[in-house]
Amino acid sequence: MTQQRLSLITKVAYEVGEMGTVIPISIAVFFLLYFLTDVAGLSPTLAGAVLLVGRAWDAINDPLIGWLSDRTRSRWGRRYPWIALGSIPLAFCCALQWLVPSLSSQLGLFLYYSLVSLIAYAAFSAVQLPFAALVVDLTPDDDERTSLMGFKSGFNIVGSLLGLVLAQIVFAQIPDIRQQYLTLGWLTALIILITIPLCIWGTYDSAHTRAGIRPAPNPKIASGAKQSPSAGHTRRVIDPRAMNPKSKILPPLPPLLTLFTRPFLWLLGLYLCAWVGIQIAAAMLPYFVSNWMQLPEQHFTQMAMTVQGTAVLSLPLWLSLTQKTSKKRVYLIGAPIAWMGLLGLSWLQPGQWVWMYGLAIAVGLGLAPFYLVPLAMLPDVIDYDTAQTGLRREGLYFSFLMFFQKVGLAIALFLVGRCLDIAGFVNGATSQSAAALLTIRLLMGCLPAVFMVGGVYCAWQYPLSRQVLLQKPPL
Repeated sequence: MTQQRLSLITKVAYEVGEMGTVIPISIAVFFLLYFLTDVAGLSPTLAGAVLLVGRAWDAINDPLIGWLSDRTRSRWGRRYPWIALGSIPLAFCCALQWLVPSLSSQLGLFLYYSLVSLIAYAAFSAVQLPFAALVVDLTPDDDERTSLMGFKSGFNIVGSLLGLVLAQIVFAQIPDIRQQYLTLGWLTALIILITIPLCIWGTYDSAHTRAGIRPAPNPKIASGAKQSPSAGHTRRVIDPRAMNPKSKILPPLPPLLTLFTRPFLWLLGLYLCAWVGIQIAAAMLPYFVSNWMQLPEQHFTQMAMTVQGTAVLSLPLWLSLTQKTSKKRVYLIGAPIAWMGLLGLSWLQPGQWVWMYGLAIAVGLGLAPFYLVPLAMLPDVIDYDTAQTGLRREGLYFSFLMFFQKVGLAIALFLVGRCLDIAGFVNGATSQSAAALLTIRLLMGCLPAVFMVGGVYCAWQYPLSRQVLLQKPPL
C-alpha cells in the first residue's frame, strides 16, 4: 500500500517543537560549563559535578518516562500530555539555571545549581523523549521518516544557530555579564512556551490519524507474534534470522533486556561516541578561543555559528547521499571530516584566526551526518524489535538512547572539569599556566577525535541495511 505523505505543515510544526528545545540546549552546551566556572564562580570540578548530578538522576528518570509514555492513555494520545505539561517547568528552569544566587560558599552554589538541574533534566525528559518517539507515530514509512529526520536535523542546527545569534545579540547589548546570561535564560523560557504549543497544534491531527491515539501495547503478546496492520498503516516485518541465518534459538530474555538487540547496541555506541565527542569540543570552545587563541569573547559565538552554519548548508547534500546510498555510508564519510577538523584546531597557534575559521567549516561539514544519521536509524531498530517481539516500545528506545548520551556526556564533562582543575586552570584569569593551556588544546581536539573514531567503528558494525529491512538477501 502506498503511504500517504506527511504534509509540509506537519513537518514544519514538528520541527518548530524541535527548535523550542534545541535553542536552550545549544546555549547550555556552549556556555553552561563556562558560566558555572567564570561567572557563577564554581570550581571546574564542582561545575562538572553539577552536570553529573543531573545525569545521574536521568538513570531513573529517562527509562521511567519512556516506559510511562508508551502506556499513557488519554484523549490526547500517549505523547502529548507529557510534552505539554513538561514544557512549563522546563521553561522556568531554563531561566533559573542562569541566575547567580546570593550565596558565598561553593557548597551553597553547588546545591542550588544541582537542584535546578534535577528539575530541569526531569522536565526536559518529559518533553524530549515523547517528542522524539512521536516520529514513529506520525508515519510508518521509511522514506518519510528519513525525510522527517532530515527536517529535524536541519531545524536542530538552525535552532543551534538561532541560540548562538541570540546570545551574540544579548552579549552585545548588555554590558553586565550576569545580566547577560539571566536575560538569555528568560528569553529561552519564552521560546519554549511559544514553540511547544505550536508543535502540538500542527502535528496532532497526523498523529491522531495514524498512531498517536491507540491502545497501549499488550505485554502478553508472544515473542515473534505478528500484529495486523491498522487501517492506513502498513508495517515492514523483518525476519530476525536475516541478521544471522546460522543463529540458534536462545531462551527468552526478560522484557527489558530484549531492547538491547545487536542493531541497537551498535547504534547506541555510534550515537554515544559521536555526541560525547562533539559536545566536549563545544564545551571547550570558549576556553580555547579566549585562553589559547587569545581572541575577544565574541569570536567563540562566531566560531560556533560557523560550524553550525556550515552543517545546515551541507545538510541537503548529506540527505541526498543518504537516499542514494545508505545512512551508514554517509556517516562513515562525514565523521572523518569532522575528526580531521578538530585535530587541526588542536594544532593551531595563538592568532591564527583565519585557519581557525577554515577548520571550523571542515568540522561543520562533517558534523551534519551526526544530526541526521543516528536518529534516522532508530526507527529501523524499533521495527526490527517489533518483528521479534510484537511490541511497540518507541518511548523506551528513545529514552535509553537519550539516557546513555546524557550519562556519557555528564561523566565526560565531569572529567573535563577535573582535568582543568588538576592542570591548574584559574577561573577568570587573563593568563593560564602552560599545563592548563595544553590541557585545553587536548580537550578541544584530541579527546573528541578519539570518541569519533569509536563512533566510526560502531557505524561500520551496524547491521541493518536496506536489503535486510526490505527482506532481501544481503549483498
